[in-house]
Amino acid sequence: MPDFGLEAALWEKGFRRVAGVDEAGRGPLAGPVVVAAVVLPACWHCEVPLDDSKRMTPEAREAAFAHVRREALAWRMTVVPPQEIDRVNILQATLAGMCHTVACMQPAPDFVLVDGNRAPELDVPCETVVKGDARSMSIAAASVLAKVARDRIMRVYAIWYPQWGFERHKGYGTRMHMEAISRHGRSPIHRFSFRVRRVE
Repeated sequence: MPDFGLEAALWEKGFRRVAGVDEAGRGPLAGPVVVAAVVLPACWHCEVPLDDSKRMTPEAREAAFAHVRREALAWRMTVVPPQEIDRVNILQATLAGMCHTVACMQPAPDFVLVDGNRAPELDVPCETVVKGDARSMSIAAASVLAKVARDRIMRVYAIWYPQWGFERHKGYGTRMHMEAISRHGRSPIHRFSFRVRRVE
C-alpha cells in the first residue's frame, strides 16, 4: 500500500510541495491518455484507502477522486487526445502531457515524483518511481484522478459511438473490442497508429 515515505524523505531535505504524477490510458486502442498531478498536505488522510487505482473498485475510486480534489494542496489534469498520440507516439504524448500538467499547477510543486521509469523534462527536480502508485501516496492520488477522469470520458464516448462498447472496455484491446472493430472498423477516437490484432 502507498504511504508518505518517499515524500517524507524529500520534506526533510527542504522540499515542501512534492507532486505525484501518473497517467491512465497508455495501452488502449482508443481514447485519450489522461495525466494527473497531485500535491498532498503532510497531514493528509484519505477517507478511502488509496492503492494502485486499477486495484480499487469503481466506487472506491470515485470516492477517493472527490476527496483528493477537495483536500489536495494542488492538483491538475491534462487530456491528450488520440490524434496527438498518433502524431507524436504514445510515449512522447504522455511525457508532453506530464510537462503541461506540472507547468500549470498552482501553487507550483518544487519536486515531482513520476510513476514509471521515464521522466519528462521539467523545470523542477524530478524522480521516477517504478510501481510508484503502490509506493507513493501522491502518485496513488494522481493515479486515481487520471483513471476516474479517463473512465468518465470513455463513458461519454460510448454514447457518441455505441457500436464499440467503450463503456465496457474503456478502449482496451479486449476480445469484445476487437470484434467490434472487425465489424465496424475504427471510430474517430481510435488510435490509428496502434496495431489491432485480428480476432479469429
